[in-house]
Amino acid sequence: MLRILPGVLAMAAVVVASNILVQFLFGQWLTWGAFTYPLAFLVTDVMNRVYGPAAARRVVAAGFAVGVACSLIGTQIMGEFGPLVTLRIALGSGLAFLTAQLLDVAIFDRLREGAWWRAPLASTLVGSTVDTAIFFTIAFAAPLAFIEPANDVSWANEALPLLGAGPVVPLWVSLAVADWGVKLTLALLALIPFRALTARMV
Repeated sequence: MLRILPGVLAMAAVVVASNILVQFLFGQWLTWGAFTYPLAFLVTDVMNRVYGPAAARRVVAAGFAVGVACSLIGTQIMGEFGPLVTLRIALGSGLAFLTAQLLDVAIFDRLREGAWWRAPLASTLVGSTVDTAIFFTIAFAAPLAFIEPANDVSWANEALPLLGAGPVVPLWVSLAVADWGVKLTLALLALIPFRALTARMV
């Protein structure tokens, strides 16, 4: 356990920072949390490369536990429109994190024998896509209103041009696409620290 402690601490820091920064807007479609959360995939991939999939899954489990704690705390903090974390957001966040990270671990392990960049890039791209789809759908899609009937997400379903210029879609779709774009960009940029960290640790 001691050998993966740096990974556990790094994952916990990413999760806590993202839960705080998601409260602050960055432009019209993003929050600051969009720029820190994708680092969770970097932490998972480094642990996977250096210590293997079992160790990476333990780091993911630790991150999930921290995320649940953050959600529980968030439900007790009242914002302008109610609790900072609603049931739908907590459920979407937890399921998205756990599903995407474990998928990342599995894909990385399957591709680990290829070129050094293939496993982290492919696993992060797939994981990020699944993460975005699960979170935004559960948290904001109108057909899932039955999950938390008292939570009014009509604002997220306002029909607007995609990212202000495309076809008309619910607002939450634009938020999801913007978030996904940041994740994909950071997946590419993260190859640099991934290479440096794994070379140093191995």
